[in-house]
Amino acid sequence: MNAMRVGGARTAARSASRSASRSASRGGAVREVTARCGLVARGVLYVLIGMLAVRVAFGDSGGKEADRQGALQELAGKPFGAVLIWAVAIGLVCMTLWRLSEAAFGAAGPDGDKPLKRLASAGRAAFYAVAAFSVFTFAAGGGGRSGDEESRDATAKALELPAGQWLVGAAGVGIAVAGVVIAVQAARCKFRKHLALGGLSARWRRAVDFLGVTGGLARGAVFATAGGFLVFAAVRYDPAQAKGMDDTLRSFTLTAAGPWLLVAVAAGLVLFGVFSWAAARWREV
Repeated sequence: MNAMRVGGARTAARSASRSASRSASRGGAVREVTARCGLVARGVLYVLIGMLAVRVAFGDSGGKEADRQGALQELAGKPFGAVLIWAVAIGLVCMTLWRLSEAAFGAAGPDGDKPLKRLASAGRAAFYAVAAFSVFTFAAGGGGRSGDEESRDATAKALELPAGQWLVGAAGVGIAVAGVVIAVQAARCKFRKHLALGGLSARWRRAVDFLGVTGGLARGAVFATAGGFLVFAAVRYDPAQAKGMDDTLRSFTLTAAGPWLLVAVAAGLVLFGVFSWAAARWREV
């Protein structure tokens, strides 16, 4: 009788183990799909924004701003544009869900369960949730405002809060530091540890490295510059000094390099979009 009970317990344990394994497998598959769809959508936006920024540098943007709003307007003018915009919106929702799963359960890799990594994933999830809402609003015919307008309005509201100047300044410092970190990590090829490139030839691995380094440097430069403007807005107590993506990119034309610096950064953003597509294929999630 005892032997039968032990045997039954072992059978139940094996059944529970198989059920848990199947559940984990399904969860992993869902996570992989959401991550890859999200990376594809991110790539689409960065490629379009970079292409618009090149046109801005040469004074031929067609009235479109080099930001998410401008990218959506560009998509809207293409065949099946409405379908593509909805696809991007769904992709950004997928990106949000993937980052939320990392915040809740940890990211892939040996250090993916660290509290700082989870916090960073939560911040990314919030960022992509806002982006997804904006794209859904546009897709539903709501039009929407440019990133520059959104940045100035959000800064104005934040400055009205108690200790608003300090909050805005801290946010600006955080964004600027994030930009520097993005650039440094790209230059050090930190993205390699997230990619499964073992089956690729050395030539293809060098191509992915080139995309990741140049794209990451350009993206980091944009974030760092936008953060600097936000700090300046806090110091001056002037929300008009805050800049979104378009105004930040246009500010590169005011340097000694003129529009050529903007061309270089814009090309980098396009390459980051292509890198996002490569990550959609080879990222370990």
